[in-house]
Amino acid sequence: MAAYRRFGVGRNLAVLLTRSHPVCSYHGAGLHRPSLHRVGRRQIPQQTTTMFIRNMFIQTQDTPNPNSLKFLPGRLVMESGTMDFAGPREAYCSPLARQLFRIEGVKSVFFGPDFITITKTDGETQWKVLKPDVFATIMDFFTSGLPVVNEADAPRADTAPSEDDDEVVAMIKELLDTRIRPTVQEDGGDVLYHGFEDGIVKLKLQGSCTSCPSSIVTLKSGIQNMLQFYVPEVEGVEQVKEEDVGVEKGVL
Repeated sequence: MAAYRRFGVGRNLAVLLTRSHPVCSYHGAGLHRPSLHRVGRRQIPQQTTTMFIRNMFIQTQDTPNPNSLKFLPGRLVMESGTMDFAGPREAYCSPLARQLFRIEGVKSVFFGPDFITITKTDGETQWKVLKPDVFATIMDFFTSGLPVVNEADAPRADTAPSEDDDEVVAMIKELLDTRIRPTVQEDGGDVLYHGFEDGIVKLKLQGSCTSCPSSIVTLKSGIQNMLQFYVPEVEGVEQVKEEDVGVEKGVL
């Protein structure tokens, strides 16, 4: 809609976010009750370690998914947005992702603004075995001067609000971008909008959230409750699987 800007049409989102509301509990999603300032973080113990390699600090941080680990190289990874690589085939546009997939035991790679989430193949693969190779690969790459992603080849996953969105969709996207995605990214993942039909919001989980044991709780007890609180038209939330995205694009 041409009149749509950052704070929505008709129902000003800023007004909705500042109105009084009951205390809600969002267990397991890192999304506690809606707050004027930000969504509360999940109360989980987070272990952080730092590796100093040559002139580069690389930190690691646990995620709610025991098979996923965040690596923070201390510098910009993605200038805008995020990028998910479910397997080596998707890594054609990223020299860094291709290098990381060469490490035995790496199942998927996810790039955030300032972090890289590595998901290992299974519980049998030990992080103490994987970490040194991941550290070395990240360090060598960032000292090479190569781009993290070749922009010309990168697929676009722009789900930002647009003038073509109606009021409800615009508010859903606004809430996702300002309230939900930043919190999910803190846990090494992301959630992307994939449609709104018959009251159901379709979302795709990425990064550490993809195979996380608490992903369903995150969707239902966190994201769904928050969207329903601010947008009454939302009746539920549905997860879009990787194979479903392939069908939509005509890949399968």
